Amino acid sequence: MVNVTPKYILFAQHGWADTNSTMMALANQLVASNTAQPEGCVSIVAPDLGYLQTWLRITPLIQTVEKVAIQQRAIHPNIPFRIVGHSMGGLIWLEVLNRHREWWADVHSLILIASPVGGADLGRMIDPFNLGIGIAADLGINRKPLAEKIAAQIPTLIVAGNSDEGSDGTVPVESTKFANARFVCLPRVSHPVLRNHPAVVSIIQDFWLDTTLGETIEYDQIIRRLHAVPGITDAHWRGFREATVAMKLDNGGTIRTWKNGLGIDHVFVASPEGKCLYAGFVGWLHTPDLEQALTEIRQAYGV
Repeated sequence: MVNVTPKYILFAQHGWADTNSTMMALANQLVASNTAQPEGCVSIVAPDLGYLQTWLRITPLIQTVEKVAIQQRAIHPNIPFRIVGHSMGGLIWLEVLNRHREWWADVHSLILIASPVGGADLGRMIDPFNLGIGIAADLGINRKPLAEKIAAQIPTLIVAGNSDEGSDGTVPVESTKFANARFVCLPRVSHPVLRNHPAVVSIIQDFWLDTTLGETIEYDQIIRRLHAVPGITDAHWRGFREATVAMKLDNGGTIRTWKNGLGIDHVFVASPEGKCLYAGFVGWLHTPDLEQALTEIRQAYGV
């Protein structure tokens, strides 16, 4: 048997409440087009983490993917690799890359499909005090600072879905976004469908050819100040239309606030044209922190 050195390794990682079958199908579609890859074979690696195990804690899952990646790197040293992660699969790879910064130079690109990088709002609701309730505590962590550092060095694409005017039915669009990455949002596409939607295949292949594809994500100082509020969680855009203007900003925009039926405080940043630029919420424990941030923003940017 002749050993063939692959042109690159494609890591395709599934996420929570899933197995690797759909991601394997996505990977096979991605490498099927000769226009999106160099000539030669491709090694596809799609670890199956086990459906039940994805409901427990994320650390053993990170360790499993890390071990597989180390093995592949040993078999094929210095071979470039591409990473595609769906949902929690993207979060796992952020953590693996954080553990192995020596790999970054060999990563051609990182694709995050519907990954709650800012923290899954459902996870924060289930485990608001970070008590370690199953996978909820792990999915509720804000990994945006880590993702921004990685995306500053590795070409990174975010693919999100917007099936209900603010989320893909599971992950808020806001939670998928972070600076230094490129962003593409597909309307009317839900969280599970994003795993191997034909449009997603085309978008990834196009990004592999041109890593400038997609919208540039930039945050001003006001949104970054809100990002720094303890306990802040990226939110669904629902409630924006009901929110009241809390202050007008010197750039012509506004900050709006709203309480949902449970009395949870939400904050929205709107453009001068009235478009929602950011949505977030805090639990009752961090309401004073949000109020302090709004006071500081008013003093610095209010009119």
